[in-house]
Amino acid sequence: MHLKIPALILASLMLLASGCAVQRFDLVDGQVKNSPSLDDSQTFWVGGIGQSTEIDAANVCGGSARVVSIETQQTGGDVALTLITLGIYSPRHIRVTCK
Repeated sequence: MHLKIPALILASLMLLASGCAVQRFDLVDGQVKNSPSLDDSQTFWVGGIGQSTEIDAANVCGGSARVVSIETQQTGGDVALTLITLGIYSPRHIRVTCK
């Protein structure tokens, strides 16, 4: 079976777009099954070069002792948008979970 080049490129892009990246910081021992107190989308331009977004998790939770976890995620859809726009638009999601 002979694959044509456009089909191979399409398959490669679909494989890349299906991945995601998650960074999670758990600040308490054990798993707490609370839903996130903050679930927000962040926008970065040109790959986020020279940009930063700050979230004060202690302020979200009403004190630093109440912060359970902080998570940032780049979903498959976010990766696809980044690829389609050639890195000009790079969305990410952040979640803060409290006790």
